[in-house]
Amino acid sequence: MIEFHSPLAFGLLLIVAAVFLFRTRIRRAGLRFSWLGVFDRIPQSLRSRLMPLPAVLRALCLALLVVAAAGPREGVSISNISIDGVAMELVVDRSGSMNEKMIYKGEELSRFEAVKLVLEDFITSRTDGLEAGSGDLLGLVTFARYPDTVCPLVRNHSILVEFLKQTNTVRLRSEDGTAIGEAIALAAARLHSAEQEINKANAEQSGTDSHTPPEFTIKSKAIVLLTDGINNQGQISPQEAAEMAADWGIKIYAIGIGSGSVRVMDQFTIPGAAQLDETLLNSIAQETGGFYARADDAEQLKAVYERIGELEKSEIKSLEYNDYNEKFLPWAAAALAVLLAEIILSNTVLRKSP
Repeated sequence: MIEFHSPLAFGLLLIVAAVFLFRTRIRRAGLRFSWLGVFDRIPQSLRSRLMPLPAVLRALCLALLVVAAAGPREGVSISNISIDGVAMELVVDRSGSMNEKMIYKGEELSRFEAVKLVLEDFITSRTDGLEAGSGDLLGLVTFARYPDTVCPLVRNHSILVEFLKQTNTVRLRSEDGTAIGEAIALAAARLHSAEQEINKANAEQSGTDSHTPPEFTIKSKAIVLLTDGINNQGQISPQEAAEMAADWGIKIYAIGIGSGSVRVMDQFTIPGAAQLDETLLNSIAQETGGFYARADDAEQLKAVYERIGELEKSEIKSLEYNDYNEKFLPWAAAALAVLLAEIILSNTVLRKSP
């Protein structure tokens, strides 16, 4: 949109108009005739009709200079958005015991399926109000006997949701178990190298169009660990993994899922006994500055994730400013062109006799 830096300059147009009217009303001295009707019969030539043109061009030149002096410019609003966000690894137990039943919204599901639905809501909530690819840096690690990176750290959460939907509990007994320590270690290593990924992404997006997602910097790192069992596999203990995470400034939020009435049936548990090492989970959470919470049903689980979401929030910074493209030059050039035309006409075809 065109606007003017010095709109008060338009007051000069009144002076230009006054001078023009004054000069056009000045009558030159002439011969006295008792009757002028005889001149009405004399046809006017084109040259005589164009004689006022130089005065009009001179006034137009001054008017154009006034517009140029007013400082016409076109303003473009620019928004520079940056996000101080959260890098978070969602670490989920997918051992055989996660097939135990749980009620979610009135429907009986396996624990794992209920967890997937709760996680999907949690992931989606962290993108609300942001364009695609502008959310927190989230990744997914699942574990049983071995940990696996299901989805690397991404800002496009729709990708993460699709990976989450495709995950399942282990099917082979040879894959079953609960390697909590190694799962934490893998997630911590991913988060430790997250800055390199972000710097690469920011470098790739620099210089691209205005639809590029906002620049992202990591404000905090967190692991959200969910399990229903005890650590019984792996070479790295949960305590060692927690110390590693603490050294790297990574918080661990631990969630224990299940209740004392649950029957856990796998090769590592005793039938009829619920195994959930809450002392361990609380210890590793406290070691890293996080917390431990227990969820006996899906509603409690959802509340825990919401609590974590409130603690780990991104800060969106928006700087808006106007960038102006000055437009006075075309008006000044037009004034010069009109002035040259007036000078040429006044000294050639429309030159007045002395």
